[in-house]
Amino acid sequence: MQFGPVPLDQALGAVLAHSVPLAKGRLKKGKVLTRGDLEALAATGRTQVIVARLAPGDIGEDDAALTLARSLVLGAEGLELQPVGTGRVNILATGPGLARIDVGKVNAVNSADPAITLATVPPWHRMEPGGMVATVKIIAYGLEKAHVQAAAQQAESGLSLAHPILREAVMIETVVGKGLGDKGHRVTQERLLRLGVKLGPETLVPHEEIALSEAIVKAPGEMILILTASATSDIRDVAPSALRRAGGRVEHFGMPVDPGNLLFIGDLNGRPVVGLPGCARSPALNGADWVLERLICGVSVSGADIRAMGVGGLLKEIPSRPRPRARRD
Repeated sequence: MQFGPVPLDQALGAVLAHSVPLAKGRLKKGKVLTRGDLEALAATGRTQVIVARLAPGDIGEDDAALTLARSLVLGAEGLELQPVGTGRVNILATGPGLARIDVGKVNAVNSADPAITLATVPPWHRMEPGGMVATVKIIAYGLEKAHVQAAAQQAESGLSLAHPILREAVMIETVVGKGLGDKGHRVTQERLLRLGVKLGPETLVPHEEIALSEAIVKAPGEMILILTASATSDIRDVAPSALRRAGGRVEHFGMPVDPGNLLFIGDLNGRPVVGLPGCARSPALNGADWVLERLICGVSVSGADIRAMGVGGLLKEIPSRPRPRARRD
């Protein structure tokens, strides 16, 4: 691509690099200059203008952006492209779900040419209908077609949306003495509804291994959640032990996300079981959100997956936290 100042009599058909004020109005950057445009520029006393002109083998910014965006969403359901303009295409989610991002492909696209940029939300970011998953922006008015084709090949099917596949869940809460359920059920219901999951009626049982085990065995739904009156502090504590007594399996206890450390995951006859941390009673983002969202969307969560959540796992401090992270002397 050629770029730089040229005399007005050589600018016909070139792309205006910078907006220029006229006697009335202005010519916007990116406009392909016509004879009328050149006459208007001359009327302002200008003798030259900064332009870009595609060379043989180049491709324009809009065509380049659209080529890359189409390749990124190839075969993906739940993603759509906004109309291209000024070298940009936004990629939106059409429904709720999680953004599945192939990090290697994103990095490859951004390494193909300095003029090619691709920005995305973090992997597994929860999306709502109309939410922007990614944006492709070509930061030059044109670039070599070969570079665009190479980037498009690297980008193929790099983005998709993991849709919710679970529809019903049940939450068992343990209580001490004559204690009653708290806002945990309501908050969890609101949390699950974001992905279209219905939470069954509140189930309260004593904070005892046998009672909780019996409730787990009887629990309906596609996913079982457990919220205990006293936080689970060991893999042999009441809730994990109750799951094993019920014939289930504990996959992992603890997570490097704060708030959310005291979470455990397991399964019962193929159904996921999540032992929620106490912070799940708050609507604020916590580690349980990341686990629940993936499970709802059919994304497997192993102990290794949870251990990998530490980078970025330091979430916003909660003012009412009983034990703040920072010491206050």
